[in-house]
Amino acid sequence: MKQSKAEIIKEYGPFPEVDSIGGVTYDGQQIWFAGGGKLNALDPVSGNTLGSIDVAAHAGTAFDGQHLYQIAESHIQKIDPKTGKVLATIPAPGNGGDSGMAWAEGSLWVGHYLERKIYQIDPRSGKILRTIESNRFVTGVTWVDGELWHGTWENDESELRRIDPHTGEVQEQLDLPSGIGVSGLESNGRDQFFCGGGNSGKVRVVRRPK
Repeated sequence: MKQSKAEIIKEYGPFPEVDSIGGVTYDGQQIWFAGGGKLNALDPVSGNTLGSIDVAAHAGTAFDGQHLYQIAESHIQKIDPKTGKVLATIPAPGNGGDSGMAWAEGSLWVGHYLERKIYQIDPRSGKILRTIESNRFVTGVTWVDGELWHGTWENDESELRRIDPHTGEVQEQLDLPSGIGVSGLESNGRDQFFCGGGNSGKVRVVRRPK
């Protein structure tokens, strides 16, 4: 396993009226982050918030190229980002213990924090298609270039981990400085990870290793 220190290259926030940040996703232009009672759009260039959607936003957030998905307690909501309308709702696999969420290969991938698991689920029915075991609390989840990464946050220690999607074996680990938590996780599809900072109210950018 490769292990190194995470390189934080940028921080956004804290933001007005946002006490804690949950899920994070990226639509190719804007970063979206879950702020409890709202889903907020952030310009990664200026660091300004561009707008928000009034929707329960407690944990993971994902984007399928057209729609946003947002965990709200024990359910996942499918949202039209243009209108803010909730188009559909499915049960979340962790029944309220869910954490991060990602979109890849036509499926949603949902972290279950305390159970230390990642579920691949059908985005139409919520049916669990695969379960991946981790040995740490799972927070954010993202796929990039065929690699599955997830965040961990246990006590005051956080890591970003690249794992084998079949066995759960850790292949690479980026250690964040002590005291910095990772809630949501998303990739920009290239060289950066966007990390929700939990109760710090910040979104941090971590360099993705080559």
